[in-house]
Amino acid sequence: MKLHVNILEVKNLKIYFHTSDGIVKAVEDISFEIEKGKVFGIVGESGSGKTLTAVSILKLISWPGKIMGGKILFNETDLLTMDEKALNNIRGSKISLVFQEPASSFNPVFTIGEQIVETVLTHQGVSRSKAKEITFEYLKRCRIEEVKKTFYDYPHQLSGGTKQRAMIAMALVNSPELIILDEPTTALDATIQVQILDLLDEIIHKENLSILFISHNFGIIARMCGRVAVMHKGKIVECRDTKSLLINPKEQYTISLLESVKALSW
Repeated sequence: MKLHVNILEVKNLKIYFHTSDGIVKAVEDISFEIEKGKVFGIVGESGSGKTLTAVSILKLISWPGKIMGGKILFNETDLLTMDEKALNNIRGSKISLVFQEPASSFNPVFTIGEQIVETVLTHQGVSRSKAKEITFEYLKRCRIEEVKKTFYDYPHQLSGGTKQRAMIAMALVNSPELIILDEPTTALDATIQVQILDLLDEIIHKENLSILFISHNFGIIARMCGRVAVMHKGKIVECRDTKSLLINPKEQYTISLLESVKALSW
């Protein structure tokens, strides 16, 4: 009897960039799994390949980048073999992605409400009035105080924190099986970061969500993730449960990352 079921399995993933100076191996032969209902983190400095790994799951790599090999199994189906139409049925429905900068995730010429309603209509096939009702419900669940105002506001009219809450609401609204959080608090002030992490913590545990959490911040990873992979120069150098990794890191790069966190906390 299989006790643990993986919602996502990344196997030997390779992402290369073809430049005038030659091939850049941005992600090189990485593998990891995310168990259903668990939070898995990827941590590393800027340029380590974290975000590339995240967006590759939905095949959002654009030229000159190219996925050169590997498998990405979502519920045992390889996403890399799917055509664009099949993937569009998964993007925003079965798998949602929350980006680091919420301003870049919303279209500036449509209201917040219009954009969330549209994703509900696309994936749930309900009436527009029902989609609006669902949107209001999820904006409330993400602790947005002035729900009606936010619904009719344009992205530029909202604070960074409210925009990120709205982005999280849009990621949740179709009840996805996997949510990818790519540095969801990095662009926010420290006090707002804590509020967003509290919100995510509450939602993750209440909904028993499966999460891929991308961050350069070991403190956030320690709080949010049960297991973690450490990335460096496109490779995973260490991958195990977060607690044991923090107590007894094996690789020199992991030790250096942790020491830098301690130095900054003085």
